[in-house]
Amino acid sequence: MRTGTLILAEQTQWLSDFAERCLFNSDIEQKLVLTHQARQLLDNGLLSLQTAGATLPISNTVFPTRPELLMPRDMPKRRLDSNEGKAAFFHALAHIEFVAIYLAWDIIYRFRGLPDDFYRDWLIIADEEAQHFELIRKHLLGLGFDYGDLPAHRGLWSHAEDTAHDILARLAIVPRCMEARGLDVTPGMMDKLNTIDDQPGVAILTRIYNDEVGHVERGSYWFNVLAKQRGLQPEHCFKDLILNYFKGKPKGPFNREVRIIAGFSNNEIDWLEERLHE
Repeated sequence: MRTGTLILAEQTQWLSDFAERCLFNSDIEQKLVLTHQARQLLDNGLLSLQTAGATLPISNTVFPTRPELLMPRDMPKRRLDSNEGKAAFFHALAHIEFVAIYLAWDIIYRFRGLPDDFYRDWLIIADEEAQHFELIRKHLLGLGFDYGDLPAHRGLWSHAEDTAHDILARLAIVPRCMEARGLDVTPGMMDKLNTIDDQPGVAILTRIYNDEVGHVERGSYWFNVLAKQRGLQPEHCFKDLILNYFKGKPKGPFNREVRIIAGFSNNEIDWLEERLHE
Protein backbone atom coordinates (compact mmCIF):
# COMPACT_ATOMS: atom_id res chain seq x y z
CA MET A 1 0.00 0.00 0.00
CA ARG A 2 1.27 3.48 -0.86
CA THR A 3 2.20 5.81 1.97
CA GLY A 4 -0.60 8.28 2.58
CA THR A 5 -3.34 6.31 0.81
CA LEU A 6 -6.79 6.25 2.30
CA ILE A 7 -7.86 3.10 4.14
CA LEU A 8 -9.45 0.74 1.65
CA ALA A 9 -12.99 -0.34 2.37
CA GLU A 10 -13.87 -4.02 1.99
CA GLN A 11 -17.08 -3.36 0.05
CA THR A 12 -17.20 -2.64 -3.66
CA GLN A 13 -17.05 1.05 -4.56
CA TRP A 14 -18.10 2.94 -7.69
CA LEU A 15 -15.55 4.23 -10.17
CA SER A 16 -17.81 7.18 -11.02
CA ASP A 17 -17.71 8.31 -7.37
CA PHE A 18 -13.91 8.52 -7.54
CA ALA A 19 -14.09 10.35 -10.86
CA GLU A 20 -16.49 12.93 -9.47
CA ARG A 21 -14.37 13.50 -6.35
CA CYS A 22 -11.25 13.99 -8.48
CA LEU A 23 -12.80 16.28 -11.09
CA PHE A 24 -14.80 18.58 -8.84
CA ASN A 25 -12.33 19.12 -6.01
CA SER A 26 -9.29 21.39 -6.27
CA ASP A 27 -7.18 19.66 -3.59
CA ILE A 28 -4.08 18.29 -5.31
CA GLU A 29 -3.01 15.85 -2.59
CA GLN A 30 -6.46 14.35 -2.24
CA LYS A 31 -6.72 13.95 -6.01
CA LEU A 32 -3.48 11.96 -6.07
CA VAL A 33 -4.49 9.80 -3.12
CA LEU A 34 -7.93 9.05 -4.58
CA THR A 35 -6.45 8.15 -7.95
CA HIS A 36 -4.01 5.68 -6.41
CA GLN A 37 -6.73 4.28 -4.14
CA ALA A 38 -9.04 3.67 -7.08
CA ARG A 39 -6.25 1.76 -8.83
CA GLN A 40 -5.69 -0.35 -5.70
CA LEU A 41 -9.38 -1.15 -5.48
CA LEU A 42 -9.35 -2.16 -9.13
CA ASP A 43 -6.41 -4.48 -8.55
CA ASN A 44 -8.17 -5.96 -5.51
CA GLY A 45 -11.46 -6.54 -7.35
CA LEU A 46 -13.32 -4.05 -5.17
CA LEU A 47 -14.23 -1.43 -7.77
CA SER A 48 -17.38 -1.39 -9.90
CA LEU A 49 -16.42 -0.06 -13.32
CA GLN A 50 -19.94 0.91 -14.33
CA THR A 51 -20.96 4.52 -13.81
CA ALA A 52 -23.95 5.83 -11.88
CA GLY A 53 -25.69 9.16 -11.32
CA ALA A 54 -26.12 12.27 -13.42
CA THR A 55 -23.16 13.75 -15.30
CA LEU A 56 -22.18 17.30 -14.38
CA PRO A 57 -21.16 19.60 -17.26
CA ILE A 58 -17.46 19.87 -18.00
CA SER A 59 -17.63 23.59 -17.14
CA ASN A 60 -18.11 22.56 -13.48
CA THR A 61 -14.64 21.00 -13.33
CA VAL A 62 -12.60 22.51 -10.49
CA PHE A 63 -8.87 23.25 -10.79
CA PRO A 64 -6.51 24.60 -8.11
CA THR A 65 -6.19 28.39 -7.92
CA ARG A 66 -2.49 28.05 -8.77
CA PRO A 67 -0.70 27.98 -11.15
CA GLU A 68 -1.79 31.11 -12.98
CA LEU A 69 -2.98 30.01 -16.42
CA LEU A 70 -1.86 31.98 -19.48
CA MET A 71 -2.36 31.58 -23.19
CA PRO A 72 0.58 29.66 -24.72
CA ARG A 73 1.77 32.78 -26.56
CA ASP A 74 2.00 34.66 -23.24
CA MET A 75 4.22 32.11 -21.52
CA PRO A 76 7.70 33.51 -20.72
CA LYS A 77 10.63 32.01 -22.64
CA ARG A 78 13.51 30.73 -20.49
CA ARG A 79 16.79 29.00 -21.30
CA LEU A 80 17.35 25.47 -20.03
CA ASP A 81 20.93 26.18 -18.95
CA SER A 82 19.89 28.09 -15.81
CA ASN A 83 18.21 26.79 -12.65
CA GLU A 84 15.20 29.01 -13.31
CA GLY A 85 14.99 27.81 -16.90
CA LYS A 86 15.22 24.18 -15.88
CA ALA A 87 12.55 24.76 -13.22
CA ALA A 88 10.28 26.37 -15.82
CA PHE A 89 10.80 23.37 -18.11
CA PHE A 90 9.84 20.85 -15.44
CA HIS A 91 7.00 23.04 -14.18
CA ALA A 92 5.52 23.01 -17.68
CA LEU A 93 5.83 19.22 -17.77
CA ALA A 94 4.27 18.93 -14.31
CA HIS A 95 1.30 20.95 -15.52
CA ILE A 96 0.84 18.72 -18.58
CA GLU A 97 0.87 15.62 -16.40
CA PHE A 98 -1.47 17.21 -13.85
CA VAL A 99 -4.00 18.10 -16.54
CA ALA A 100 -3.56 14.57 -17.94
CA ILE A 101 -4.92 13.23 -14.63
CA TYR A 102 -8.05 15.31 -15.23
CA LEU A 103 -8.26 14.16 -18.85
CA ALA A 104 -8.15 10.50 -17.85
CA TRP A 105 -10.79 10.97 -15.14
CA ASP A 106 -13.01 13.04 -17.42
CA ILE A 107 -13.10 10.42 -20.18
CA ILE A 108 -14.12 7.89 -17.52
CA TYR A 109 -16.76 10.16 -16.01
CA ARG A 110 -18.26 11.79 -19.09
CA PHE A 111 -18.75 8.92 -21.50
CA ARG A 112 -21.14 6.31 -20.15
CA GLY A 113 -22.15 2.82 -21.25
CA LEU A 114 -18.80 1.70 -22.60
CA PRO A 115 -17.16 -1.70 -21.96
CA ASP A 116 -15.54 -2.35 -18.59
CA ASP A 117 -12.17 -2.68 -20.29
CA PHE A 118 -12.44 0.92 -21.50
CA TYR A 119 -12.81 2.21 -17.94
CA ARG A 120 -10.12 -0.17 -16.68
CA ASP A 121 -7.67 1.14 -19.27
CA TRP A 122 -8.31 4.77 -18.43
CA LEU A 123 -8.11 4.26 -14.69
CA ILE A 124 -4.69 2.67 -15.16
CA ILE A 125 -3.74 5.67 -17.29
CA ALA A 126 -5.01 8.11 -14.64
CA ASP A 127 -2.87 6.34 -12.03
CA GLU A 128 0.22 6.47 -14.26
CA GLU A 129 -0.35 10.17 -15.00
CA ALA A 130 -0.52 10.79 -11.24
CA GLN A 131 2.76 8.91 -10.81
CA HIS A 132 4.33 11.02 -13.56
CA PHE A 133 3.19 14.22 -11.87
CA GLU A 134 4.64 13.09 -8.55
CA LEU A 135 8.00 12.23 -10.13
CA ILE A 136 8.26 15.60 -11.86
CA ARG A 137 7.08 17.48 -8.78
CA LYS A 138 9.76 15.83 -6.64
CA HIS A 139 12.41 16.83 -9.19
CA LEU A 140 11.00 20.35 -9.31
CA LEU A 141 11.17 20.63 -5.52
CA GLY A 142 14.85 19.75 -5.77
CA LEU A 143 15.26 22.85 -7.94
CA GLY A 144 13.63 25.03 -5.28
CA PHE A 145 10.17 25.31 -6.87
CA ASP A 146 6.80 23.63 -6.37
CA TYR A 147 3.94 23.12 -8.76
CA GLY A 148 1.97 26.36 -8.89
CA ASP A 149 4.96 28.65 -8.31
CA LEU A 150 5.20 29.49 -12.04
CA PRO A 151 2.54 30.20 -14.67
CA ALA A 152 1.26 27.45 -16.96
CA HIS A 153 -0.60 27.40 -20.26
CA ARG A 154 -4.33 26.76 -20.53
CA GLY A 155 -4.34 25.09 -23.95
CA LEU A 156 -4.67 21.38 -23.17
CA TRP A 157 -7.92 21.41 -21.22
CA SER A 158 -9.66 23.45 -23.92
CA HIS A 159 -9.48 20.38 -26.16
CA ALA A 160 -11.41 18.40 -23.54
CA GLU A 161 -14.06 21.12 -23.42
CA ASP A 162 -14.36 21.14 -27.22
CA THR A 163 -14.88 17.36 -27.35
CA ALA A 164 -17.04 16.84 -24.26
CA HIS A 165 -20.01 15.68 -26.35
CA ASP A 166 -18.37 12.99 -28.51
CA ILE A 167 -16.11 10.14 -27.44
CA LEU A 168 -14.63 9.74 -30.94
CA ALA A 169 -13.71 13.42 -31.08
CA ARG A 170 -12.16 13.17 -27.60
CA LEU A 171 -10.06 10.14 -28.57
CA ALA A 172 -8.96 11.70 -31.85
CA ILE A 173 -7.93 15.03 -30.37
CA VAL A 174 -6.56 14.19 -26.91
CA PRO A 175 -4.65 10.88 -27.02
CA ARG A 176 -4.25 10.67 -30.82
CA CYS A 177 -3.27 14.29 -31.41
CA MET A 178 -2.12 16.16 -28.30
CA GLU A 179 -0.61 13.24 -26.36
CA ALA A 180 0.80 11.69 -29.53
CA ARG A 181 2.75 14.91 -30.02
CA GLY A 182 4.71 13.93 -26.92
CA LEU A 183 5.94 10.85 -28.75
CA ASP A 184 7.43 13.15 -31.39
CA VAL A 185 9.13 15.69 -29.13
CA THR A 186 10.19 13.82 -25.98
CA PRO A 187 13.35 12.21 -27.45
CA GLY A 188 14.61 15.69 -28.32
CA MET A 189 13.80 16.91 -24.82
CA MET A 190 15.81 14.02 -23.36
CA ASP A 191 18.74 14.97 -25.59
CA LYS A 192 18.65 18.53 -24.23
CA LEU A 193 18.66 17.26 -20.64
CA ASN A 194 21.59 15.00 -21.47
CA THR A 195 23.57 18.02 -22.69
CA ILE A 196 23.19 19.65 -19.26
CA ASP A 197 23.82 16.30 -17.51
CA ASP A 198 20.44 16.13 -15.78
CA GLN A 199 20.36 12.34 -15.55
CA PRO A 200 17.49 12.19 -13.00
CA GLY A 201 15.46 14.33 -15.39
CA VAL A 202 16.31 12.05 -18.30
CA ALA A 203 15.20 9.03 -16.26
CA ILE A 204 11.85 10.70 -15.49
CA LEU A 205 11.24 11.57 -19.14
CA THR A 206 12.20 8.04 -20.20
CA ARG A 207 9.63 6.57 -17.81
CA ILE A 208 6.95 9.00 -19.01
CA TYR A 209 7.78 8.39 -22.68
CA ASN A 210 7.49 4.63 -22.32
CA ASP A 211 4.15 4.92 -20.52
CA GLU A 212 2.78 7.46 -22.99
CA VAL A 213 3.35 5.08 -25.90
CA GLY A 214 0.88 2.78 -24.16
CA HIS A 215 -1.56 5.62 -23.44
CA VAL A 216 -1.68 6.68 -27.08
CA GLU A 217 -2.00 3.03 -28.13
CA ARG A 218 -5.07 2.67 -25.89
CA GLY A 219 -6.50 5.82 -27.47
CA SER A 220 -5.92 4.37 -30.93
CA TYR A 221 -7.39 1.01 -29.97
CA TRP A 222 -10.60 2.43 -28.55
CA PHE A 223 -10.94 4.96 -31.35
CA ASN A 224 -10.83 2.16 -33.91
CA VAL A 225 -13.22 -0.08 -31.94
CA LEU A 226 -15.81 2.64 -31.32
CA ALA A 227 -15.60 4.05 -34.85
CA LYS A 228 -16.29 0.60 -36.31
CA GLN A 229 -19.22 0.18 -33.92
CA ARG A 230 -20.74 3.29 -35.51
CA GLY A 231 -20.17 1.84 -38.97
CA LEU A 232 -17.37 4.32 -39.71
CA GLN A 233 -14.03 3.73 -41.39
CA PRO A 234 -11.52 4.70 -38.64
CA GLU A 235 -8.89 6.36 -40.86
CA HIS A 236 -11.46 8.53 -42.63
CA CYS A 237 -13.14 9.34 -39.33
CA PHE A 238 -9.84 10.38 -37.76
CA LYS A 239 -9.05 12.72 -40.64
CA ASP A 240 -12.50 14.31 -40.52
CA LEU A 241 -12.29 14.89 -36.76
CA ILE A 242 -8.82 16.43 -36.97
CA LEU A 243 -10.05 18.80 -39.68
CA ASN A 244 -13.14 19.72 -37.66
CA TYR A 245 -11.66 20.07 -34.18
CA PHE A 246 -7.96 20.84 -34.42
CA LYS A 247 -7.26 24.52 -34.94
CA GLY A 248 -4.39 24.95 -37.38
CA LYS A 249 -2.14 22.32 -38.89
CA PRO A 250 -0.77 19.41 -36.86
CA LYS A 251 2.85 19.98 -35.89
CA GLY A 252 5.64 17.76 -37.18
CA PRO A 253 7.94 16.07 -37.70
CA PHE A 254 6.28 12.80 -36.68
CA ASN A 255 7.98 9.91 -34.94
CA ARG A 256 6.67 7.33 -37.39
CA GLU A 257 8.23 4.24 -35.82
CA VAL A 258 6.80 4.95 -32.36
CA ARG A 259 3.46 6.20 -33.67
CA ILE A 260 3.03 2.88 -35.48
CA ILE A 261 3.63 1.08 -32.17
CA ALA A 262 1.04 3.42 -30.62
CA GLY A 263 -1.63 2.37 -33.10
CA PHE A 264 -1.34 4.82 -35.99
CA SER A 265 -1.47 3.52 -39.54
CA ASN A 266 1.06 4.55 -42.17
CA ASN A 267 -1.81 6.12 -44.09
CA GLU A 268 -2.71 8.33 -41.11
CA ILE A 269 0.90 9.46 -40.68
CA ASP A 270 1.27 10.08 -44.42
CA TRP A 271 -1.85 12.25 -44.30
CA LEU A 272 -0.56 14.21 -41.29
CA GLU A 273 2.72 14.83 -43.12
CA GLU A 274 0.84 16.01 -46.21
CA ARG A 275 -1.08 18.45 -44.03
CA LEU A 276 2.19 20.12 -43.04
CA HIS A 277 2.84 21.17 -46.62
CA GLU A 278 -0.65 22.32 -47.62
